[in-house]
Amino acid sequence: MAHRPKRTFRQRPADSSDSDGAEEPSAEPGTRKEQETSGPAEEGPPSGEGLAQVAERPRRVRGARGRGPVWATSRRAPGAAPRAAGAESRTVDLSTDEEDATHHSSESKDDQSSSSDSSSSLEEKEFSSTVKIPDAAFIQAARRKRELARAQGDYISLDVKHPTTISGTKRNSDDDPESEPDDHEKRIPFAPKPQTLRQRMAEETTSRNETSEESQEDESQDIWEHQQMKKAVKIIEERDIGIPRSSRSQTVRKFDTSISFSPVNLEIIKKQLNTRLTLLQDTHRSHLREYEKCMQDVKSSQSTIQHLESSSNHTLNYKFYKSMKIYVENVIDCLNEKIISIQEIESSMHALLLKQAMTFMKRRQDELKHESTYLQQLSCKEETSTNGSLAVDEKTQWILEEIESRRTQRRQARVLSGICNHQEGTSSDDELSSAEMTDFQKSQDAIVQNQKKVFEDVHHDFCNIQNILLKFQQWREKFPDSYYEAFISLCIPKLLNPLVRLQLIHWNPLKLDSIDLKQMPWFTSVEEFMEDSKKEDSSDKKILSAVINKTVIPRLTDFVEFIWDPLSTSQTTSLITHCRVILEEHSTYENEVSKSKQDLFKSIVSRMKKAIEDDVFIPLYPKSAIENKTSPHSKFQERQFWSGLKLFSNILLWNGLLPDDTLRELGLVKLLNRYLIIALQNAIPGPDAVKKCKQIAACLPEKWFENSAMRTSIPQLENFIQFLLQSAHKLSRSEFRDEVKEIILILVKIKALNQAESFIEEYHLDHLKSLIKNV
Repeated sequence: MAHRPKRTFRQRPADSSDSDGAEEPSAEPGTRKEQETSGPAEEGPPSGEGLAQVAERPRRVRGARGRGPVWATSRRAPGAAPRAAGAESRTVDLSTDEEDATHHSSESKDDQSSSSDSSSSLEEKEFSSTVKIPDAAFIQAARRKRELARAQGDYISLDVKHPTTISGTKRNSDDDPESEPDDHEKRIPFAPKPQTLRQRMAEETTSRNETSEESQEDESQDIWEHQQMKKAVKIIEERDIGIPRSSRSQTVRKFDTSISFSPVNLEIIKKQLNTRLTLLQDTHRSHLREYEKCMQDVKSSQSTIQHLESSSNHTLNYKFYKSMKIYVENVIDCLNEKIISIQEIESSMHALLLKQAMTFMKRRQDELKHESTYLQQLSCKEETSTNGSLAVDEKTQWILEEIESRRTQRRQARVLSGICNHQEGTSSDDELSSAEMTDFQKSQDAIVQNQKKVFEDVHHDFCNIQNILLKFQQWREKFPDSYYEAFISLCIPKLLNPLVRLQLIHWNPLKLDSIDLKQMPWFTSVEEFMEDSKKEDSSDKKILSAVINKTVIPRLTDFVEFIWDPLSTSQTTSLITHCRVILEEHSTYENEVSKSKQDLFKSIVSRMKKAIEDDVFIPLYPKSAIENKTSPHSKFQERQFWSGLKLFSNILLWNGLLPDDTLRELGLVKLLNRYLIIALQNAIPGPDAVKKCKQIAACLPEKWFENSAMRTSIPQLENFIQFLLQSAHKLSRSEFRDEVKEIILILVKIKALNQAESFIEEYHLDHLKSLIKNV
């Protein structure tokens, strides 16, 4: 039978934890080089004793762990007989022992390099030269011989080679304390020996496993060795028997009849099949449901795709909405940028008009003050000179001359225009010098030029009201639902506010020749936008009213508070005209404009009260001073009365816009009874007084006396009626009988019928009874 191949086990590195540094050199000669060799493989199957020896070898090898590299082999020398159970054959490399002893003796004299070379050469011979391990008696004899040689000389000759033997068990060396080498016999390694490839691989493996505990290493080593031994035994058996390993794994196991099974009948099988069938049916039904759901999803997706493909209008709608959104954002950004310039231009125009109004007001008050002071001094004659002339300062003299110069110019203008029925004091006295007019016109033109430059760099689609409304009109026609849901009618007035304010900059509601609101471009554009709305109750019908409420009325209120002169009939008439257009014709929705309307009315009432308190002044002079109609006192008193009467007329022009109670309080109580009646009572009865009374009655609104059942006039006219009766009594005794008839007509007009009848009966004026019957 063929020899078994040599089986070599892995090398085990020395464990530094088995012995300390002092004992390592002494144990090295006996254990580090220890090897086990076996003879050649025996023919035939191994005996039981051989298997026991094979299994015993790993334990011996492990006993030498930590003493150096050990190689174990299961090969025996050819022809060697099996060893007995009590005998054990070992081989060791004696050359290594001898070299080690020589190395220890020569360590003190040789350098590190010679020692390293000697070790390398001895290691190379380690695997070739093997001798049989001597027994214990031989080892003891060699040790004694070495001790005797050490005692005789100071050194050990390097030429003498003593075979070093050591017992196979570690226990003998431990029990004999004398067997330990002396200090000078211990080898001190100065440089590591060169290692073979197997040694380096073993050290690498050991260094990786050093982190684990020693017990785990021993256990792993035992398991590995046991496995290796099992493999060796299995290989040997297979080789001896001659059966391939692959064929053995394919052997068919025989059925073991000893195994018993539970009894099976037809009912059990049927029940299991029914259960299985039920499970399969449930699974099938769930799969059907999933399939149906998938088919429904597929159909839904296909219908959605077809719907989206067919409805291409959605894309157009989206594009329209997106373009509209971008357009509105651009308009808002543009207006936000330009609103600052618009506010500055508005402020400039307002400041210019305010300056002009304050100039007229201050001039009128100064002239009234200086003229009144001059006449007062003239009547008292306190500062007259020797020749009877009045000493007047230069400023008063200049003001008086200026006043007279303007009056002369106005008289000449009236004569040229053919106006003959004019009363002094009813003119507005708002003339400016040529230089002042030139400066005012130049400043106004500059503001208008700046107004035109505001949107000079803007496209018409973003600054033209008509173009902006056209965009929203397209939205209203294409998508009316979304248009009304977005409350565009509430947004348009805010969007148009800066543009409308810009067009109103040169608009002056206090001038009769100012442009009418209906003729402005923004007004016509908004009206057209409202008329194009097809819905009757559309919220777009409120847009014009909202624009007026948010833009026009606040600007009108500013004119009333700061610029309007209530004594100017032209300004009052123009203001009332614009207010009627705004508040009557375009105030369909009262609740929406009530707040702005109330603010405007409060400003009007407040301004008229201020005018009554500051601008009305009717002095009272002695009759001797006013009998002469050409005297300055009489002329001044006449002018001031007619100026007060003009204010009275201007106040009553607000009839229909302001409440009647407010007008009666301002016109009748504060002005007529407090100023005009007193001036009439101080005047000389005659045609002039009747003319003044007739003018007062003409200013009274006819609406106050429309009730046909009235026999007594309103309470606020009681003083005026008493003055008329007193004048009638005085005139009835004189030749002024026509003036008495005029007074009766005035009483009839103001519905003082009871007082008129009493007067006619008292003076037996039967020819005047027809006047009362015709009412």
